[in-house]
Amino acid sequence: MKKRILGNSGLEVSALGLGCMGLSYGYGPATDTKDGIKLLHAAVERGVTFFDTAEACGPFVNEELLGEALAPYRSGVVIATKFGFKDGKPASGLDSRPQRIREVAEAALKRLRTDYIDLFYQHRVDPNVPMEDVAGTVKDLIAEGKVKHFGLSEAGVQSIRKAHAVQPVTALQSEYSLWWREPEKEILPTLEELGIGFVPFSPLGKGFLTGAINENTTFDKSDFRNSVPRFSEENRKANQALVDLLGNIAAENGATPAQIALAWLLAQKPWIVPIPGTTKLHRLEENLAAAEIQLSDDELKGINAALSEIEVQGNRYPEQSQKMVGR
Repeated sequence: MKKRILGNSGLEVSALGLGCMGLSYGYGPATDTKDGIKLLHAAVERGVTFFDTAEACGPFVNEELLGEALAPYRSGVVIATKFGFKDGKPASGLDSRPQRIREVAEAALKRLRTDYIDLFYQHRVDPNVPMEDVAGTVKDLIAEGKVKHFGLSEAGVQSIRKAHAVQPVTALQSEYSLWWREPEKEILPTLEELGIGFVPFSPLGKGFLTGAINENTTFDKSDFRNSVPRFSEENRKANQALVDLLGNIAAENGATPAQIALAWLLAQKPWIVPIPGTTKLHRLEENLAAAEIQLSDDELKGINAALSEIEVQGNRYPEQSQKMVGR
């Protein structure tokens, strides 16, 4: 597995990480613990060194799963987790008070069975707590050796600059993919200027870009995609054109649509590290193979030209969640 460095931080990780949320939460019933551990071990054995979780995934159970699975490999892996929600529950609202950040750090260390967190993200910007206080608290945790690197998730340019002025930000994690390119306007230029790495989550469009979902797909009642406007039956039908385009490009390259979607992201900047998630070994192997695909400049131009003809339909979050991003 190729390696990449997140911005100017010196933090080296595998070119593709693993988003672990779906093993415990969000996409239907949780994976059996034994199966989850088996998948995480398989990822390590195939060269993945970057694992992403959060207290809100479950809440708490995803961190516990990673703690158990990655304990034998701890010195060779980078674990990212997050703070920022009341009681670890997004539905309860935001809470990035310094006292709460410290509580989350201590609890996460126990669940992850470790004495340091490699990358500690603020899950969403809290408008009630000055960013300087948030960054200052993480700076203190870094000085104490409990945290190695500071990150932000779904933050806007102003928040990124404020945080970075207090404690250098190693990575921003936000949604970015062939069907959500908003970060290209302001976020990517800012990260490049400041030397901050970028970790796209949902790089496969929450599964849509794999080609395995269409207008007739039904999701489990506990699957959060049921509440996402972009996944309404009508919008899935409208957005099929993007998947068809990906399928054609993939066929020309002897690859799968998911591999082209990931290869496209990797080609954008050398400091971008996508974190596709999966619960299946064959999907893990398919995704990791994308790191070996080199799209030529002509192929990238062709993809961009074709994409410019397609307008993606539907918001990427329900209204309440939408209010928490880009602050």
